[in-house]
Amino acid sequence: MLLSQTETSKSAAELAFVQVALPVPLDRLFEYSCSAKNLHAFQNGCRVVVPFGKKSLVGVVVSSADKSDYDLAKIKPLTSLIDETPVFSTSMIKLANWLADFYIYPVGEVYASMLPVLLRKVSSTKALAKKVINEDTKADTNEELKTISAELPLLAQLCAHQVSEEDIKKLHKSKRQFALFQALKEQPLALSQAKADYSPTIVKGLIDKCHAYIEETPPELGLWPTQAVLAEKKRANPEQAIAIASINQATEFTAFLLEGVTGSGKTEVYLQVIEEVLLQGKQVLILVPEIGLTPQTLRRFEQRFGNIVAVWHSALTDLERLTVWQQAKYNQIGIVIGTRSAVFLPLAKPGMIIVDEEHDESFKQQDTLRYHARDVAAYRAKQANISLVLGSATPSLESLHNALSHKFRHLSLKKRAGSASLPTQHLLDLTGVPVEAGLAPSMLVRIEQQLSQGNQVLVYVNRRGYAPALICKQCGHVESCKDCDNPYTVHLSSHNLQCHRCGQYQDYVYKCRTCHSSNITTQGIGTEQIQDMLAKRFANYSCVRIDSDSTRGKRKLNELLSAIGQNKHQLLVGTQILSKGHHFPNVTLAIILNVDAFLFSSDFRAPEKLAQLVTQFSGRAGRANKPGEVWLQSYQVGHPLLQDLVNNGYEQFSRLLLQERNRANLPPLAWQIALRVEHSDTALIMLFMQYANQLLAQFSQLSYVGPFPAGVEKKQTRYRFITVVQSSSRQYLNRAMTQAKQALGEHKLAARMRWSIDVMPSDFS
Repeated sequence: MLLSQTETSKSAAELAFVQVALPVPLDRLFEYSCSAKNLHAFQNGCRVVVPFGKKSLVGVVVSSADKSDYDLAKIKPLTSLIDETPVFSTSMIKLANWLADFYIYPVGEVYASMLPVLLRKVSSTKALAKKVINEDTKADTNEELKTISAELPLLAQLCAHQVSEEDIKKLHKSKRQFALFQALKEQPLALSQAKADYSPTIVKGLIDKCHAYIEETPPELGLWPTQAVLAEKKRANPEQAIAIASINQATEFTAFLLEGVTGSGKTEVYLQVIEEVLLQGKQVLILVPEIGLTPQTLRRFEQRFGNIVAVWHSALTDLERLTVWQQAKYNQIGIVIGTRSAVFLPLAKPGMIIVDEEHDESFKQQDTLRYHARDVAAYRAKQANISLVLGSATPSLESLHNALSHKFRHLSLKKRAGSASLPTQHLLDLTGVPVEAGLAPSMLVRIEQQLSQGNQVLVYVNRRGYAPALICKQCGHVESCKDCDNPYTVHLSSHNLQCHRCGQYQDYVYKCRTCHSSNITTQGIGTEQIQDMLAKRFANYSCVRIDSDSTRGKRKLNELLSAIGQNKHQLLVGTQILSKGHHFPNVTLAIILNVDAFLFSSDFRAPEKLAQLVTQFSGRAGRANKPGEVWLQSYQVGHPLLQDLVNNGYEQFSRLLLQERNRANLPPLAWQIALRVEHSDTALIMLFMQYANQLLAQFSQLSYVGPFPAGVEKKQTRYRFITVVQSSSRQYLNRAMTQAKQALGEHKLAARMRWSIDVMPSDFS
């Protein structure tokens, strides 16, 4: 719908006004005018194209009125209305407004974040048919703004014409065209399927001969329940049966924390409670922390329920994501499995939300709109009055606190499913022990024993590359990234040096840049170095590396995981990617290197992260009938955290951590917001943050610490500092920081700084 060019000259009586949320970093809505007689077309939640400065933007209508408090001469007319029906439902509008308020973030950018990329753009390769709003005006089609439709595209079917016997005889000369024609006589085929099965050339040839034609029809909605295939379910053990019954009995919003040890069959619980939801004709949203978990989860769900499952993650193309968004909104799909941003999908008939591995840090967005998908999922479940299931072997202290305080229903699975048993955990003292690529001699002996028995071995180190530094033995110079003041990581596989903060890289150097000595060496270990050593030492076995370098490419990780599952690789070396929910039935030995790095962190969450990592990584071992063992190499084996974790397990360890947090008045017993500031001049940062502290000092129920350097103090020439603000009242903290943000935005240095507010930060790097 394009608006009249003469609209600005209309009188106030002929005009109406709409409030539009625009994707700009300003905490406000923007008012535009339209024809009063067409105000009914501008429903809340519809997209519009509006002029903003010298460009056009796509915004969302939030409200409308027949009067305005502003000077009419300053109110610009809308350019066009994109949608005839709202893209945002009433519930999704409420969600957007809640997100803007809770995370203290510009409302227009919140709306944009909730839309697929293709629906945010003004121009694209695909034009949406428009209707003229003003009957007395016709728009020049050459000037029409192009946008993507939010509605489901028409289904194109290839159909057969009635033809004579003579034409059919002639068609026999082309076997492929004749075969396609015969298939079409039985029933029409989807155009895409016909092209895939017979080739576009064959299809075009049949159409050119007037033997077939294309018919476009609207897609049929809500058919997925008839397409669902409910395969036979496994017999649940007593613990699983109790959890399944408890969740199925909920008839209104209830949040469940399913705390189950690794391999206890949490996925089977999900499958059985989902079946009950699907039988009611309702949709299920399942959030997983990593793309790598999506394929294996998808396979299990498709085997159980058939082809009614869609996936959503960042590796999809923009068009693929739009398709899933449309399928969810128009009830064309029963189950969506997705990563963090899938929490914004507009479900037509929501029935349940599941957050698997709910403790995982990947659910927290670390830039722009810094939301936590678990918290957004809780809001959406309460809004829709449906069940929320949070599952983990190592629940976050936030969820555990909610369960122990009875805000959530607490369900436990303490035994592994089937005949599998939990692996035994051991500490190995490295004091005075010579190591080879980080591995102690006794570990190498154990590796050889397990390999000779036909088993797989898993080695973890949280360092990709060959080594984290290149040092001159003559003068001590460390080859570093000047933009980040950070040592380059050595990557021998690509024969270069890389900065893991900014991504900058340079060629490998053979001489010191300071003293020109050739006596240079690597310092520390990474996944490449361990893989190189193990591949040479155990040459009869295949060694594979799983990290963000080796898994680049759309299908690379899936291919590697599949090969591991088929026992094509026996030695597995990797980073945290390997610890996240993967099922490796042949792994019987898991070794964790560099555990001590977590023991001396300034982050109060470090003990929790260590315990989760160790427990999750340990869970990859002994998952089938073979017993597993886990070894933690450490120079601090007497450390009380390690002793408690190894001897008592995560369940007791996490409860003790909660008690410590309570005594220290730290989250989840208190609420925090981080003010993050970046600039190349630390003096200007201090001036800005001192002003921030003066603002915060006016609020009696707040405490704050800072400014202090972030864990990654410098990145891409900019220094990074943080002030952490805390209160026992979330509402008070939110109101105070909202006021402080407004005042900070008016400071003379605000426009020169890169600064942001992070509600409930999970990382201070």
